[in-house]
Amino acid sequence: MRFFMLPAQKFQVAVIFTVLLLVTSSGFCQGDDDPINIEADRMISQEEKNSVVFIGNVDASQGKVTIRTDEMTIYYQPNDPKKTKDQSRQVEKMICVGKVKITQEDWLGTGDRMEYFADARKVILHGNAKTWQGKNMVSGTTITYYLDEKRSEVDRAQTTTGKGKKQERVRATIIPTSDLKKK
Repeated sequence: MRFFMLPAQKFQVAVIFTVLLLVTSSGFCQGDDDPINIEADRMISQEEKNSVVFIGNVDASQGKVTIRTDEMTIYYQPNDPKKTKDQSRQVEKMICVGKVKITQEDWLGTGDRMEYFADARKVILHGNAKTWQGKNMVSGTTITYYLDEKRSEVDRAQTTTGKGKKQERVRATIIPTSDLKKK
């Protein structure tokens, strides 16, 4: 006996699968029990690639973390035949492309692309990457943040001009606490 689903039913199953996958996985806030909510103009589940793609005006949030971007792809581990069907697959990585904006309380990060690697617990912002904490700001071509170590690295760009290679510089603006009290 075969089981057939109408296209609308397939979409509902894909949405339910995606929500269950994200809520029970090590999403963008490991250890957070808050539900993950994702809205987008379109969603594509690609089982053969072990991924789900959210396209157009993507807005994802969990607890106090919000990610906005043009496109978000979540890659998860392949099925493990030893696990039961009720167990979800773990997120391996997440890639956001286009106008990436990440916020958490008074912290803001922006860039052209963001990559999150679950095993390494590492986030990388690429392309005109900037982060703010309150009024303090750091910018560079790439900002890498190691979540477990609470450590970041900022890299500069290397551009070519008519006279050879020019090194862009990393920039930081740090507002002393005494200046914040005056305002």
